[in-house]
Amino acid sequence: MEVRGRTVAITRAARDAREFVRLAREAGAEPLPLPTIELRARAGIAGEFTRAAQEYDPDYTVFMSSRAVSLLFDAAESESLHDRLRMAVANTSVVAVGPVTRAALKERGIRAAHMPGTYSSVGIGELFSRIGGGRVLVPRSGASTPFLRELLEKIGVSVRELVLYDVRACPDSPEWASFRAMLPNGGIDGIIFTSASSVRAFFEIMGRSGGSAGTGRASVVSIGPFTSAELDRFGVSHTVAEVHTVPGALDAMRRAL
Repeated sequence: MEVRGRTVAITRAARDAREFVRLAREAGAEPLPLPTIELRARAGIAGEFTRAAQEYDPDYTVFMSSRAVSLLFDAAESESLHDRLRMAVANTSVVAVGPVTRAALKERGIRAAHMPGTYSSVGIGELFSRIGGGRVLVPRSGASTPFLRELLEKIGVSVRELVLYDVRACPDSPEWASFRAMLPNGGIDGIIFTSASSVRAFFEIMGRSGGSAGTGRASVVSIGPFTSAELDRFGVSHTVAEVHTVPGALDAMRRAL
């Protein structure tokens, strides 16, 4: 099926949804970015990272999102630790969870030595089952589950996680006002959820209005398994993207519609 002429929302702010907006418009769809979660960097994260790298002496640094890259290096600039941070990262073998994260690292002058075939925690586990053990430092969100750490430890990898930022639901905005007005009348044809956190925040934001807190008649696509698990928890029927990327999610939406 085609997405041409359909309105498809994605649970990302416009600044983070540029790839989706471009691809959706190329396919003839009307994209609607929804600012769903805010990331709040914790104080002193660059200094904490460099200290952890010195004490733990990791063999690998694993980046699970492009936002983790941006927040960490932006913090290093504000803490006057950019060179120390870059050296601490570059002295390890860097793993990027997917191509967007790899590109974000490249922009900061860091080459990702490894990237899994499946862009997820499961893919990271599969990667380390091939390349072997060692010490792994993972800068992450405070909302992350222990799944990746437990998975890596099961295959003999030593893991230290470093919480860089916390996640909370965004305040209301004009985009949400438009979305709420369009949803009950079938004006939203599809919704792409991009993280488990965005699922929780979506229902929190929708619940503020006092009206329907559901997804209406829209077709729903999950970008990956953890997002799917959260949608299941809310009782939302959905399709899972076979490739856990924005293009993969848009392909899944084409099939769903």
